[in-house]
Amino acid sequence: MNQHQCTVVVGTQWGDEGKGKIVDVLSAEADIVARYQGGANAGHTVDVAGEQFILRQIPSGILHEGTRCLLGNGVVFDVLQFLEELDGLLSRGVDANGRLGVSGRANLLLPYHKSLDLASEANRGQGKIGTTGRGIGPAYEDKIARRGIRVADLRDAQHASELIRAGTERTNGLLRALEAETLDPDAVVDEVLATRERVLPLITDTGLEITRALQENLRVLLEGAQGALLDVDHGTYPFVTSSNTTAGGAAIGVGIGPTAIDAVLGVVKAYTTRVGSGPLPSEIPGELGEELRRIGGEFGAVTGRPRRCGWFDAVVVRYGARVNGLSGLAITKLDVLDSFDELKIATAYEIDGRRQDDFPEEMAALERAVPVYETVPGWNASTAGARTVQELPDRARAYLRRIEELTGVPMWYVSIGTARDEIIRVR
Repeated sequence: MNQHQCTVVVGTQWGDEGKGKIVDVLSAEADIVARYQGGANAGHTVDVAGEQFILRQIPSGILHEGTRCLLGNGVVFDVLQFLEELDGLLSRGVDANGRLGVSGRANLLLPYHKSLDLASEANRGQGKIGTTGRGIGPAYEDKIARRGIRVADLRDAQHASELIRAGTERTNGLLRALEAETLDPDAVVDEVLATRERVLPLITDTGLEITRALQENLRVLLEGAQGALLDVDHGTYPFVTSSNTTAGGAAIGVGIGPTAIDAVLGVVKAYTTRVGSGPLPSEIPGELGEELRRIGGEFGAVTGRPRRCGWFDAVVVRYGARVNGLSGLAITKLDVLDSFDELKIATAYEIDGRRQDDFPEEMAALERAVPVYETVPGWNASTAGARTVQELPDRARAYLRRIEELTGVPMWYVSIGTARDEIIRVR
């Protein structure tokens, strides 16, 4: 943040890379932090002086006094969950007064989206895609179909009431076809309209705010949810989320031009994880994978689901670096690997007997991919007290250098714990 005025922080694997902590650290130097896509399916965990905060929609910058936090037009806004999250922060002494804004162009995520999400996933049977059940997909589907309801629509109570009732009734038809429980349209209308008094003062033009901030030489962070391999266009389709998680979606998702962005920081774990269905070429089977999950505490912050664990996959991160145009890497959870005798890095894939260095487009090919591994020695020493790269064990430094070499992206940060101060600033 010392060198860049507008930085995008993006996950470069399958999500859960530790973006919440990295954004929290960078927010100390930022004037505005804005979320550009996703919704309440995010689970950004931040540890402040031993106190843990799990943020689903509100940007991590809220934990820094004076930082303005925005939800952009690319977000699907779960207003009920948002107010619950906000009340939780207020009850813990976080002063959010005057520091939150929501784009009037953001689409509302409503109770009927959640009901449809759960019913649709249950109806998929063996073809489940691993949705969180938070209504994200149906909300984006309504947006793209041009039948969504925007936050700004809440300004006119009568008009909003008509839109919400029509949306609920339309969804009830789909729920009946799925043999799922329907919703009372009047109850949904009353529940949503009851939020107007608190939501209307938060409505803002995020693009205009950010543009003016940049003109005044203020510092802006654009925060994504999930990861590059869950991008609806560039991820492992169909096992993806319903928005553009990659850095290209940041400008669109907050309402600024792409030339306003001058850096993209990719967050990666020192190993690989994935929640839900879909291929994970470097997945570690058996007890070793279970041990990595246990040491890393690899369970979803929102859903509690266990994450599948694998070795660091350089093919994935090289691909993530390319589609995001990464300027630098923030490597997280290095400390989780402290006790392993040896580590593996997937440097390429073998598909149908042929080596492939680039990430394949076809899901069928990825499912047949066999990682080509490079084995490196572990360091069997604690990294927890390190605050400079030089204080890390020699083999840990060698591991990090190898990641830089294989991905072609320089390290900017290395995280060696959950707390704010457990981080190394490399550049």
